[in-house]
Amino acid sequence: MSAHRNSKALTINDITVIEDSKLKKAITAAALGNAMEWFDFGVYGFVAATVGKVFFPDASPAVQTVAALATFSVPFLVRPLGGLVFGVIGDKFGRQKVLSLTIVIMAISTFCIGLIPSFAMIGLWAPILLLICKVVQGFSVGGEYTGAAIFVAEYSPDRRRGFLGSWLDFGSIAGFVLGAGLVVVLSAAMSEANFIAWGWRFPFFLAAPLGLVGLYLRHAAEETPAFTERLRAEKEDKDALRERPMVPFMEIIRKHPRSLAICIGMVLVTNVTYYMLLTYMPTYMAKTLGYSEDHGALIIVAVMVGMLFVQPLVGFLSDRIGRRPFLAVGSAVVLLLSLPAFHLIASGNTIGIFFGLLILAVGLNCLVGILAATLPALFPTRIRYSALAMSFNISIVVAGLTPTVTAWLVEATDNIYMPAYYLMIAATVGLITTIFLRETANRPLYGDTPNASNRKEAKALLAEHYAYIEESVEEIDDAINDLKEQMDLLQKKRDNLGGQHPKLA
Repeated sequence: MSAHRNSKALTINDITVIEDSKLKKAITAAALGNAMEWFDFGVYGFVAATVGKVFFPDASPAVQTVAALATFSVPFLVRPLGGLVFGVIGDKFGRQKVLSLTIVIMAISTFCIGLIPSFAMIGLWAPILLLICKVVQGFSVGGEYTGAAIFVAEYSPDRRRGFLGSWLDFGSIAGFVLGAGLVVVLSAAMSEANFIAWGWRFPFFLAAPLGLVGLYLRHAAEETPAFTERLRAEKEDKDALRERPMVPFMEIIRKHPRSLAICIGMVLVTNVTYYMLLTYMPTYMAKTLGYSEDHGALIIVAVMVGMLFVQPLVGFLSDRIGRRPFLAVGSAVVLLLSLPAFHLIASGNTIGIFFGLLILAVGLNCLVGILAATLPALFPTRIRYSALAMSFNISIVVAGLTPTVTAWLVEATDNIYMPAYYLMIAATVGLITTIFLRETANRPLYGDTPNASNRKEAKALLAEHYAYIEESVEEIDDAINDLKEQMDLLQKKRDNLGGQHPKLA
């Protein structure tokens, strides 16, 4: 359990009891915004081939696909900038204000994609405007997921943070399923000509009403207890307020290098797997393997629906057995079973395709189910948003290039198993990260006082806190006694050697 941030002893009044009504508002507001982000990813991933035809009509089919996926990946290059800006704002003015702002920017930029005329109408301006919209999206998303994860984590009771945090990525998958499912239904319900002409635009228009609902929920949610307490403490301590860095890069690197590396490793393995399965796979199955677009898409949607039910279960179990086992198992599944999974996907057999995708989905569930609960626990409240946004978006730049780089590798090597090798490299990073990750389950966030669901749980947490201190003191005493014994032995050896060699006496 983390130490209390003040020198005084922890009391029952220092433990925050989270009201259920406020907790539900926080979870819903954060998850809906995340769902909207991934609604766009789902739509874009499933209409990538159509987007290639509309905005890059003169290129070959393979180049159209790579170009459309590149338009998806390029915005990830500006995500660190968005993370920098929104991270500083979030640490200075609050998490709730940033999340209200990012959802507005996402809704507007996504809606505008549906308004862009085709290449046939305005020429080169069409792909340029598409890229501008995606870059604006990337900027806003740079502060979206990390802010939402922090918002949920700072509201969650310590013993339920894994379960409650898992609903954030439940929103991600639900948004993706909604977006992908809508594309599948529309493409099946209309002719290919109509879908290319106007049908693909309709899902992007839904961003407007979704954004309004998300803005209402986020505006209604209150600021997190941890940030509110931090502001109160800093107002009382003028020196602390004056010393708070505006952009704490050097502090993060100097004081938290381990947390920085762990965050980068976890985000890398999780999001490479995420983008491979949920963004690149529809294009891979249709263009590389030659499957019917509707057939492959329906299988992927079915697998993702299954992931929805597994996601909260992973979070719930991580509160019982810890986060580290799931990071280890998820990374191991991706490392050892990616190649067999892609053999099944390439088999042409519906059952084989389903189980191949299911293998990757199980690995992804283990990884993503603990992400929102683990990452905010790596940094203290004072710099949590800035530190997490910076480290998260460094690795997301690499992960976001997954669809484009993988498509290029398959095209360049003519090897349909390149995606599996790509995943195996990312999984190796995940396993290495597991070694360095300290367990965070059932413990307060870094430097914060505990959060509880009720008064009874608060008393239990207080008892655990002092039991942990007592255990730590006993371990220190044992270490001191062992050191004394070692020093006595060394002194005896020195005395014995002194009798044989006068210079040592």
